[in-house]
Amino acid sequence: MNPSNPIAVLDSGLGGLTVVSALRAVLPDEDLVYFGDTAHLPYGNKSPAVVCRFVRRIVEFLEPMKPKHLVIACNTATALAMPEIVAEFPHLSISGVIDPGARAAVAAAGTRRLPSIGVIATEATVRSRAYEHAILRRRNFARVLLRPTPLLVPLIEEGRTGADPLVESALRQYLQSLILRKIDVLVLGCTHYPLLKNAIAKVTGPRVQLIDSAEQCAQDVARRLDRKGLLRSPARSLNDTTLTGEPAASGSLRTYVTDDPDRFAQLAARFLGMEIERPIFVDPMNAPEITEDPVIWTDALRPTG
Repeated sequence: MNPSNPIAVLDSGLGGLTVVSALRAVLPDEDLVYFGDTAHLPYGNKSPAVVCRFVRRIVEFLEPMKPKHLVIACNTATALAMPEIVAEFPHLSISGVIDPGARAAVAAAGTRRLPSIGVIATEATVRSRAYEHAILRRRNFARVLLRPTPLLVPLIEEGRTGADPLVESALRQYLQSLILRKIDVLVLGCTHYPLLKNAIAKVTGPRVQLIDSAEQCAQDVARRLDRKGLLRSPARSLNDTTLTGEPAASGSLRTYVTDDPDRFAQLAARFLGMEIERPIFVDPMNAPEITEDPVIWTDALRPTG
């Protein structure tokens, strides 16, 4: 593997762009390839089998690009598909967003005897209990409180912000039970949620430490590549992805989507704080009904423009 090879990031839609933003802050010289499966979002209400098939096909599409690392930048896909994908593609370096977030949550809990760690996520991620398992592997004595927040992803994908009364109302309703149980730490268990971090902090108050799974994921990728000697240049910082006064990222960003490239480009500016070139449209409509044959999908998933 060559340090000049790109880092690939996949997601069900726009949420993984928060990981891209964090990667560009920590590893500004790296070339990034992003695949947003916008035709099939959201993954959060789909079965494990279907999510795994979607992710498998995306990995097959990205594989010829020879990524030096592949990030499953979707909490639902990480929870439901990652073990199978890692087993099916042993030659690829693959990581997700759950373990870095869980590790940071345990560290934030500090020396409290029985910390309360809240997790907000999609329904599928909550059902998988992946965060609970990942946290309790690292901290035997902790109270993990899981809260599905199914409305947040659609609201964010609509372009609504934390200042929107509907978003604020949803956050207060979702977070009330966690606040009443006096959580110490709250994991933002979906890569869309960092866009609402300030609004969430306003609801939870300063006592609750927020864990941004996108930032933690980017730092984890930087550490992995550094250990393997695959960084194009040293990471800016593994402890702070919000540095100011740094030069702009010089690495390239290439994006692929399975639906509505123009809308994706428009909304991506909100996630990245910058305009992007029009994504390459990958047409999923020529693919047959979902099957177990990944070769058929690979033939269908070819850029059309």
